[in-house]
Amino acid sequence: MTAHSGPSRRQVLQTAGCGFGALAWAALANTSGAVADSGPGIGLPHFAPRAKRIIFLFMQGGVSQVDSFDYKPRLAADDGLKTPFDDARLRANTGAGLSEHRLMRSPWAFAQHGESGLWVSDLFPEMARHADELCVLRGMHTEGVAHGPATLFLHCGAAALVRPSLGAWVLYGLGTENQNLPGFVSISPSLGNGGARNFGAAFLPAEHQGTPLGRAGAPLETPGLRNLAPRGIGVAERERFELMQRLNAAQAARRGGDDELEAALRSYELAWRLQESAPDVLDLSGETAATQARYGIGQSPTDAFGRQCLLARRMCEAGVRFIQVTYGDNTANPAWDQHSNLPRHAEHAAAVDRPIAALLEDLRQRGLLDDTIVWWGSEFGRTPYAEKNGTGRDHNPGGFTIWLAGGGFRAGMAYGETDEFGHRAIVDTVHMHDLHATLLHQLGLDHERLTYRYAGRDFRLTDVAGRVVRPVIG
Repeated sequence: MTAHSGPSRRQVLQTAGCGFGALAWAALANTSGAVADSGPGIGLPHFAPRAKRIIFLFMQGGVSQVDSFDYKPRLAADDGLKTPFDDARLRANTGAGLSEHRLMRSPWAFAQHGESGLWVSDLFPEMARHADELCVLRGMHTEGVAHGPATLFLHCGAAALVRPSLGAWVLYGLGTENQNLPGFVSISPSLGNGGARNFGAAFLPAEHQGTPLGRAGAPLETPGLRNLAPRGIGVAERERFELMQRLNAAQAARRGGDDELEAALRSYELAWRLQESAPDVLDLSGETAATQARYGIGQSPTDAFGRQCLLARRMCEAGVRFIQVTYGDNTANPAWDQHSNLPRHAEHAAAVDRPIAALLEDLRQRGLLDDTIVWWGSEFGRTPYAEKNGTGRDHNPGGFTIWLAGGGFRAGMAYGETDEFGHRAIVDTVHMHDLHATLLHQLGLDHERLTYRYAGRDFRLTDVAGRVVRPVIG
């Protein structure tokens, strides 16, 4: 992105009398389609986008691909046999990766669904009804065999260094569609496995970091943002706010180009505007009883995640650019992490299947799915063999499945393959860098040109790798 030529926010504040009009100008300068004033050339896509926003449904812990969307008849036929595998965890711990493991068939039956004939297991009967809307990538692979590194790689494209998250890069590249709401929101994020780094801005201007709403494992019965006053601003409050802003502007002028202070001032301005708009967006009570029932709100076990998904749809309508919805918890073993007792996958599937299907249906009916990318997936998959000859599956970064819907992706297709047991991606493989490059492409951003100079080098989300996976684009 090239540097912009307009006045900086600091210059405007210095020359416009530090009043409320100057603050309004600063807000308008960062709307979608304008050149923003806090970094090099934010606000304009590189080319015509197919999508405007992303909803990322993060299934924390690792959904098993061979028990969900990657049907492997050979795994069922050879159930119980011992076979040598290149064991990712053993290789990470000892350097020697080949060891024998007992194959374990899926306890769930698979069937083909829709006109596309996509294979989906009994774990997800509601999602299966939307098979013809899904673009299923079955040849995914990534970096990191433990949750922490793999989760950071999923969100930030790197695990070893503190890097900006995907949502921060998107907001940096495109700006926001709604100046009265955060452009990047993380609903119920986990405190572990990277925590705030997974929605952080790192060295990007601090205003591009995500705004957390709730936390993993805690129900969002009455969602709200911390320190946000109820709607309604009186004359006295407005006068105090304008006085505070004049003092802040004077401090900013003295400090001269302090990114953290600039971000703090922007956050104050946004918080002021949030008091008028956020309560309406966060209030689910205005939704019809039928809509709430469709998402499973007020019912067990779908209530919590149903609220998260319905809130994501409302934020999508309101112009939030990147919305992450986490299904997980804050325990040492994240939700889908079934090292033992694999049947617990059914418990988690029952909590998310209906809300996700409702979200897809709702977006489609409201005309939002065409320009909204819905991305479902985990930080990695799971092994086709039983861990330690037990009743669960270990982590598997070498081959797993995610799916995409809307946003210009081809619908009703499966792309890529793992081997005959579902262990390694072998055909039309997609690395996490490739997925990131493709998501950015659909938003009109060239992953090789979306860069930020820091510590003497140009950084990008995909580092020095990544390619756009064109066969999955409609």
